[in-house]
Amino acid sequence: MQIRELKIPDSYEITPRQFPDERGVFLEWYRFDRLEEAVGHRLDLAQGNTSVSRRGVVRGIHFADVPPSQAKYVTANRGAVLDFVVDIRVGSPTFGQWDSVLLDDVDRRAIYIAEGLGHCFVALTDDATVSYLVTTSFNAEREHGVDPTDPEVGLRFPVDADELLLSRKDTGAPSLAEAAASGLLPTWDGARAYYASLDGKA
Repeated sequence: MQIRELKIPDSYEITPRQFPDERGVFLEWYRFDRLEEAVGHRLDLAQGNTSVSRRGVVRGIHFADVPPSQAKYVTANRGAVLDFVVDIRVGSPTFGQWDSVLLDDVDRRAIYIAEGLGHCFVALTDDATVSYLVTTSFNAEREHGVDPTDPEVGLRFPVDADELLLSRKDTGAPSLAEAAASGLLPTWDGARAYYASLDGKA
């Protein structure tokens, strides 16, 4: 298993080693100890989610209040999605920037997204099946969103614009600037303090 930090601090790409033979393939798609080495603390997993999406579906940009927010470990079991991590932590050196990882059923990569970061993906195939391991259970009152088509963020979707399909919730989400002005976004200092508490340093 190879783990690489993305350009957004506190997010990682995980590439598993696959063992194919005449029967099929075997891989470890999640290893708590290897991820703990990279992240600095063990994930206290609380919930597992699965979504199935047609080509062009966009889900996100989603995030939750810090603390405790919700760290995510995401992979694609079937099909392909382009998965985005967006730095929405006010005061972060990479605030407003993003990075992406192709998640598919070929390389079988995963992405880890720390608490306080924004998450979004676009389905590149029909029946794209995505599984998430998350560190807190869903709490609608603490869940928020930023418009994934906000030009200030500038996510690049490798799907024709007329194929994109978003929920009403996501199309009605505020822009990054609006969310920041309203105090909705997490802060860099607040997120770092929470990470330190998980690392046992605070």
